[in-house]
Amino acid sequence: MSEENLENINEEDGEIKEVIPVSGMYQNWFLDYASYVILERAVPAIEDGLKPVQRRIMHSMKEMDDGRFNKVANIIGQTMQYHPHGDASIGDAIVNLGQKDLLIETQGNWGDIRTGDSAAAPRYIEARLSKFALEVVFNPQTTNWQLSYDGRKKEPITLPVKFPLLLAQGVEGIAVGLSTKILPHNFNELIQASIKILQGKKPKIYPDFPTGGMADFSEYNEGLRGGKVKVRAKIEELDKKTLIIKDIPFGTTTTSLIDSIIKANDKGKIKIKKVIDNTAEHVEILIELAAGQSPNITIDALYAFTDCEVSISPNACVIIDEKPRFISVNEILKLNTDQTVDLLRQELEIRKGELLEKILFSSLEKIFIENRIYRDIEECETWESVLETIDKGLDPFKADFYREITTDDIIRLTEIKIKRISRFDSFKADELMRKLQEELAEVEHNLANLVDYAIAYYQNLLDKYGKGRERKTEIKSFENIAATVVAANNAKLYVNRAEGFIGYGLKKDEYVCECSDIDDIIVFRKDGKFQVVRISDKVFVGKDILYAGVFNKNDERMVYNMMYLDGKTGRTMVKRFQVLAITRDKEYDLTKGARGSKILYFTANPNGEAELVTVFLTSGCKARIKVFDFNFADIEIKGRGAGGNIVTRYPVRKIQLKMEGKSTLGGLDIWYDDAVGRLNRDERGELLGNFQADDKILVIYNNGEYELTSFDLTNRYEPDKIHLIEKFDPQKPIAAVHYDPASAQHYIKRFQIETSTMDKRFCFISEEKGAKLLLATTEESAQLEVHYTVKGSRERKTSVFDIDMLIDVKGWKATGNKLSPHSVKKVVLLSDKKQKTKEEPEAEQKDEPKEGPAEAKPEADKAKPADDSSKPEKVDPKPSGKKGGEDKTGGYNVGETIDLF
Repeated sequence: MSEENLENINEEDGEIKEVIPVSGMYQNWFLDYASYVILERAVPAIEDGLKPVQRRIMHSMKEMDDGRFNKVANIIGQTMQYHPHGDASIGDAIVNLGQKDLLIETQGNWGDIRTGDSAAAPRYIEARLSKFALEVVFNPQTTNWQLSYDGRKKEPITLPVKFPLLLAQGVEGIAVGLSTKILPHNFNELIQASIKILQGKKPKIYPDFPTGGMADFSEYNEGLRGGKVKVRAKIEELDKKTLIIKDIPFGTTTTSLIDSIIKANDKGKIKIKKVIDNTAEHVEILIELAAGQSPNITIDALYAFTDCEVSISPNACVIIDEKPRFISVNEILKLNTDQTVDLLRQELEIRKGELLEKILFSSLEKIFIENRIYRDIEECETWESVLETIDKGLDPFKADFYREITTDDIIRLTEIKIKRISRFDSFKADELMRKLQEELAEVEHNLANLVDYAIAYYQNLLDKYGKGRERKTEIKSFENIAATVVAANNAKLYVNRAEGFIGYGLKKDEYVCECSDIDDIIVFRKDGKFQVVRISDKVFVGKDILYAGVFNKNDERMVYNMMYLDGKTGRTMVKRFQVLAITRDKEYDLTKGARGSKILYFTANPNGEAELVTVFLTSGCKARIKVFDFNFADIEIKGRGAGGNIVTRYPVRKIQLKMEGKSTLGGLDIWYDDAVGRLNRDERGELLGNFQADDKILVIYNNGEYELTSFDLTNRYEPDKIHLIEKFDPQKPIAAVHYDPASAQHYIKRFQIETSTMDKRFCFISEEKGAKLLLATTEESAQLEVHYTVKGSRERKTSVFDIDMLIDVKGWKATGNKLSPHSVKKVVLLSDKKQKTKEEPEAEQKDEPKEGPAEAKPEADKAKPADDSSKPEKVDPKPSGKKGGEDKTGGYNVGETIDLF
């Protein structure tokens, strides 16, 4: 349509009509619709953090509020006076608000966000506003109003919320052309962060999910677009054959989580026997493992292949000045805090005005009665003369009032009843005036110190409503889990060497190994070429296959030994090399590329082994020695592109293995990262040592158990439960101080690990309830510093002992010797590396035992240690110390203090 036709005008019946093309209608209508969805349905306002439907629900509930519960069906009906989109949208919104357990108190079956169960019908469930909502959300004096959609009633434009409600509840909405996703944050932490903002600090806030679990916020990016939060279920090892899930990730349900586990099992990613959902008051999902499956690897696989780990992408978008804006959660909190201060200021100013008016009228009333002005109007014949008489009687006092006296004020005086005048008590009137003046002074003080007043307001909210709203989601750092490492072997690799095919569908050909259907396979051919391909049913990789196996990227332990014939020179070359990273499906040449080159000998060595081989030359060659041995250990490991070293210039008839080799690689340096509870080779955390193939790790737990584990990087540890973790030395004795509840005594013992079973815990202290491990170390030269008081004296005494002099090495089940009969205040572990002290608070001792000789072996020239025979209070057996890269000297550092009670 031409431009001339865009404004085509028709004249019919005297009316002039503008003709608009259909394309123009679509454009205008779409923009109007998009604006409406963004502003009126999907995106919350910054002022109160509510979408329009939520705001209308809250307003309707306030109108209905009489302190009792109302049927949700009635609330929906009331809200429909303001919300023109039907009962279904209102019902869903009120259930969503109720499940957040902040603004609405609920009664009945409101569903369960953990299981995904829906709420009962609106006619069966009830709700009312919470005390928190009534205190924080509403104030008609500071509310801006607008007409409802049909013009019959008034509704709030936004509610005057004096709290960062948007961040506390979180919100999700999809509009036209944009979306918003603000994650819920912790109630207490938001209040504390607002207080810090008012104090001029810059706090950091992180989401807290009602479903609990663990979350990694390292890429949160303050809730802006592009950020990411990884959330994990809490999975624990119930026993070697059973795992238990106690918390689920935000955004999932127990049903969806179990479905994802079953799908992963059906696809062969994990191998389990059964999933049992015992969820009731708390989440409890049991997973029974298939025979031979490692609990540690299965936990990693659950995180890698199921909804036990989910990634959430926040996108903080809010309405500010009737426009959508993308801002960080820190900015939202700052704006909400500033708004709270402004609302508090408005409320104080309103209250100040009310107090001034009350004081003014009370003063007028007192003057009117005490000066008997009411008597002067008895003779007035007209209304105007009454008002004039009263006004004249007030003239001497007008200068004392904060504003001019109006006709309305005088009219109010005329409305005072005779009964009130006759009972007027000047003393009570003065007392009331004094209280009003005191309150006015307080309000003016608060206005002058508004920030302090706001801080006190927030602190009051924290004290009144903070109990029971502690953080549910544990903040942790997650390690990246390689899917190829933890995937269950759900396929078998076969190879047809002559024809050049590999795959898990060649069941009639040569079996190579078990593998996963997501593994990469590395293939070496006789012509000196190799490539890495993704496994499938059947893949052609080239004829004359020498070796095929699973390829592990960046595996520095896998070393390939090779001898090949150089087609150009006729020499036999030797090389040792690694394949760390390649491009999938690309061919690489291991020879010099000359025509006729071929591999004569090839081995793949998972731990860098270097074998001894015998080289046989052809009988017709001119070499004097036609048979000789060659040791691959003499060759350095180089890159795959290296040409190699010359073995011989003469023709080779065959190469034969003479002796299996040993690893030429050194041991592995292993670090323990207590932030994630995992071993690594990336120098993160504490260096445990250099490990050879048969080495083990010793773990001593806070509950007095020890365990021997391998140094496999897939092992999982719980840092909060670990007392000591180090490389196991079978020659080193363990020294331990523990409390035995049966005898109410503290004991010291030294023992060596006598068990050899791996991955099984053994308790080396009393198994009775109340038994506690207080100290454990493998430090050979450590000393024990005991602080104690004797009976009848408050003076502290100190004795220092060499631990190895206190007691001999005994069996691991032995109780040990009594530490001391005295009242012990603290025990400090001394060594040559570090020192840290923690004082025990003073406490009056009851029923102290009589002084007597210590039963532990004392050192001849030192004082005897002391013990407290009374039961110890709860002790945190895990020492606090620096993390990362430091040797913990057997779990306790120099001067580390162990509180006994």
